[in-house]
Amino acid sequence: MAINPIDAELMRNHMASIADEMYVALMKSAYSTNIKERKDHSTALFDHTGRVVVQGESMPLHLASMLGLVEIILEKYGVDGIRDGDMFLSNDPYVGRGSHLPDVAIAAPVFSNGKLLMFVCNIAHHADMGGMAPGSMAGGMTEIYQEGLRIPPIKLFENHELKQDLMDMILLNVRVPEERIGDYNAQIASNQLGIRRCKALIEKWGGDKITEGCDAIIAAVKKRTRAGISGLPDGVYEFEDIVDDDGLSRMDIRIRVRITVADDEIEFDFAGTDPQVEGNNNVTMAGLQASCLYCVKVLIDPECPQNHGMLDPITIKAPEGSVVNAVFPAASAARAQTAQRIVDCVLGAFADACPERVIAAGNGANTSAAFFGQSQTGKYYVYLETLGGGAGARAYKDGTDGVQVHMTNTSNLPIEALETEYPLMIERYEFVQDSGGSGKYRGGLGIRRDYRPIGHTMTFSGQGERFRNQPWGIFGGSAGAAGKFTLIHDNGEEKRLANKPAALKLDDNAIISVVTAGAGGYGDPAERAEAGLREDVESGKFSSDFMTRNYHR
Repeated sequence: MAINPIDAELMRNHMASIADEMYVALMKSAYSTNIKERKDHSTALFDHTGRVVVQGESMPLHLASMLGLVEIILEKYGVDGIRDGDMFLSNDPYVGRGSHLPDVAIAAPVFSNGKLLMFVCNIAHHADMGGMAPGSMAGGMTEIYQEGLRIPPIKLFENHELKQDLMDMILLNVRVPEERIGDYNAQIASNQLGIRRCKALIEKWGGDKITEGCDAIIAAVKKRTRAGISGLPDGVYEFEDIVDDDGLSRMDIRIRVRITVADDEIEFDFAGTDPQVEGNNNVTMAGLQASCLYCVKVLIDPECPQNHGMLDPITIKAPEGSVVNAVFPAASAARAQTAQRIVDCVLGAFADACPERVIAAGNGANTSAAFFGQSQTGKYYVYLETLGGGAGARAYKDGTDGVQVHMTNTSNLPIEALETEYPLMIERYEFVQDSGGSGKYRGGLGIRRDYRPIGHTMTFSGQGERFRNQPWGIFGGSAGAAGKFTLIHDNGEEKRLANKPAALKLDDNAIISVVTAGAGGYGDPAERAEAGLREDVESGKFSSDFMTRNYHR
């Protein structure tokens, strides 16, 4: 019984609506601001063999934590060891094919008439997974054991019953366990919703047709990806870019890529990339894979669905033990910083080949700030947020101001939500003037956010990138401004902090100022339209000195 293309597309849209409903349910029932406000979570549906069929339109980097998860579960337990009512928990980059420990995945099988037909899965970034620093993301970590609790693929539920001893053990190893259990319950509820919706889907179509439909949906993405790659000019393209540092002793960590396009296939070769580092900027193969798949999608077909079919025409090579293909026990909490640079490398390589599709370098970071303390009421908190910055200018438009770019598609947290839930005050929140690179189209602006603890001593840890190496412009556009962390005392004393400060303590006589990077410009500044120049000045986003220096007007 061959499924026709119309039925396959109807089925795909039905599955996509299930993934989206799971996503919203998780967001609306989570406890932490990181999920319910910033939307740092993802959902997906799998077939019975463990292939991703549909991923919700959320975090590209979370694809890294999903591509191999169900396959590992099937390898470990076998089909006969998986039952209706089971749920599986995992976060480990090495034994679970995740990307870093705070991204905890929960997967559940979907049965019909005793037959395993599908899996549902969600991932949520937990604000703390234990380890040596609050937030589990600080610089200075040198091995994965320091980053928090490692969870291999393991049954959290069996026959619809929660394994309470396992949950108790997890909560014992994290800070603010009452918030963590709230987020875990939200993930569990999201999966339970997904199971109900998938069973209704199976009842509508029938089990055999669902299996055929999953095959057809994956085959269609495979075909569409090959067609998109064939639209790229054949050739060999190379580029290299720099990660600022690893938070310890390594500076200017080089990532190099050589891309070969031949007909409808593409190969990424990262030979020449620096070895894995002592700090926690390392990316495992799962993260590298997700980064390359993202680049292929945005270059050839931004509207193409994401699933296992994308892997068929793509080959990825990277030296084992390199910063983009790290091996155990390398620390990987800040892997998003390096994943962003992988994207910059790939886009930079294709700049001359398809200039209309490539953008200048964006803020190229996942600038993170983690705060821990005890409020005046005696309640402990862990607050983690990542801040956007400038997006790179395009062949037809200015870059966007103050957004997450590429691999980290999350929201900036509203001040009202932050100050309602935490003993913190935001004293400044603004775009950074002059931070976008000049060009025919100018780069997006970075963000400044100043945090003050209220009535307590706070512990701050940060992860900054593009603080040392500015985001580049292309085709004559200039670089965007770099970011920085600054400690500012009430007496006026200011201290520039390291790019990746860890466990810095401060009281309410000082603030932490976080400035994120801007973005590069696109094209010759002399070609910028008069209307754009006027808007730059009238909006206050660029100073008259900047305009004189860069546009000579």
